[in-house]
Amino acid sequence: MKKSNFSLSTLLKGLFLPVLAAVFLFCFATAVNSLSAGRQDETQQQLEAALRRACVACYATEGIYPPNLAYLKEHYGIQIDEDNYVVRYDIFAENLMPDITVLTNY
Repeated sequence: MKKSNFSLSTLLKGLFLPVLAAVFLFCFATAVNSLSAGRQDETQQQLEAALRRACVACYATEGIYPPNLAYLKEHYGIQIDEDNYVVRYDIFAENLMPDITVLTNY
C-alpha cells in the first residue's frame, strides 16, 4: 500500500512543473495576442487620423477637399497598407469634409 502512495506522490511532483509551465505559456501567449490586437487598433486609428489631417491640409491650401483617395496619395504623401486596411472615402461636396472610414482587411 505504501508503494502506491509513494508512486502517486512522485507522479504529482513530476506533473507539477509541466502543468505550471503550460499555465505560464498560456498566460504569455494570451498577453502577446492582446498586445498585437491593440497595436493593430492603434495603427488603424493613426491611419484614419493621418487621412483626416491630410484632408484638412488640402482644404487649407487649395480651398477644396481632395476629390478622391488617389489625390491624397499623390499630393500629400499618404501611404496605405492595402493588404491590411480598406479605406472608404466618400466625398459629398468640395466644401464638406469627406466621410473617411478605415476598416481592417481580414
